[in-house]
Amino acid sequence: MELNKIEILFEKYFQGETSIAEENELRNYFSSPDVAQHLEQYKPMFGYFSLPKEQMLKQEIPRQANKRFVAWLSIAASVVVLLGIGTYMFYNYDNANEKQDLGTYDDPEVALRETQKALALLSNHVNVGIESVYYIREYQESKELIFKQ
Repeated sequence: MELNKIEILFEKYFQGETSIAEENELRNYFSSPDVAQHLEQYKPMFGYFSLPKEQMLKQEIPRQANKRFVAWLSIAASVVVLLGIGTYMFYNYDNANEKQDLGTYDDPEVALRETQKALALLSNHVNVGIESVYYIREYQESKELIFKQ
């Protein structure tokens, strides 16, 4: 009779219709040494579910000293970052002041030559832009001839 009851519970278990009490009954049956031969293959499955009960958690809780260490470590890291930024700004501030010298010349002839070079370079680039404007003007004139607005 008990084997029939276990088989019915077993079928209900795989259909997901068992209660917790019925599952406990199945677990007790499969943990006993007298399991039916045709149900022997399911014994490790129910044994697996009872295994976590036997395991104990052996993890230690961290002490409060670790929080203090992390706090001091974060403060030290902040100080290092601020010192790095300060050093970078100090050295780049000196370099920025040196770059403010925009090429003043004491000799007027040297200044004249450098100015002429800069204006010639600028003129070449402006002339290239003006040539493209001439192409646009020619396009506009030919368009007006074709469409005669």
